[in-house]
Amino acid sequence: MVDLRFRLKVFIAFLFIIIVFGTLGFRFLEGLSVVDAFYFSVVTIATVGYGDIHPSTEPGKFLAMILILCGVGTFLGVVANATEIIVYQREKENRLKKTNVMLGAFFSEIGLHLLTIFTAFDSQIEIVNQSLTISGDWSKKDFSAARRTLKSYQFAVDIHKGNLESLHRFLDRTGDRLLRLLENPVLVEHESFTNLLQAIIHLRDELYYRSDLQKLPSTDYKHLAGDIKRAYRQLVFHWIDYMYYLKHNYPYLYNLAVRTNPFDPKASPVVS
Repeated sequence: MVDLRFRLKVFIAFLFIIIVFGTLGFRFLEGLSVVDAFYFSVVTIATVGYGDIHPSTEPGKFLAMILILCGVGTFLGVVANATEIIVYQREKENRLKKTNVMLGAFFSEIGLHLLTIFTAFDSQIEIVNQSLTISGDWSKKDFSAARRTLKSYQFAVDIHKGNLESLHRFLDRTGDRLLRLLENPVLVEHESFTNLLQAIIHLRDELYYRSDLQKLPSTDYKHLAGDIKRAYRQLVFHWIDYMYYLKHNYPYLYNLAVRTNPFDPKASPVVS
């Protein structure tokens, strides 16, 4: 996309130079007014050629031929690149919509429950609860403030505070769905979500290869705490971005998401 925009800027710059060159040339070679010279340069480059103005001198004819040879290709380059950018942007928007649909399915089936399990390991959950008690009237400013708070938050995982067995069982049940999500070609546009899925799958594998999660050395518990922290941190950031997306695109889904907020102790899906 950056290359397309750069190419378009280059073509526009060349087109501008050619038009200025043609305007000045016709102005002095043909004795036309500035407006007529500019008009003749544009219709020549655009290959419209109304015929109401035409060069009457040999230098003017040579200039017209130069404009046709150089200007037409440049003009078509501008049109082609602008069209390509528009098509690319539309395709990107369509892919983004599909990605957000996939994110919705992920949080509905896996993400929210996994957040609930992860928060049980968080020894400082009260701090993050205050920042992520999202309400229906949150603005872009509120979401930005929450993200700033999360960036400095340590996500302190206490491996003995949560339930490793429950986490293991849940990840074992959802393993196939995680792998199907990871194989989805839409994820090409969402590298950070791919990293999240890989972190969760890695955590699942780590838990799978341990026969007894209740009898592990402290060094191994520390290792597992690091794996949980990695997945937990990425998941929270994706969750708040998804909440912001729902807020501005699907208010009714956002309303339910607020009522099932895993960081709000008072949240309830029941409307009262």
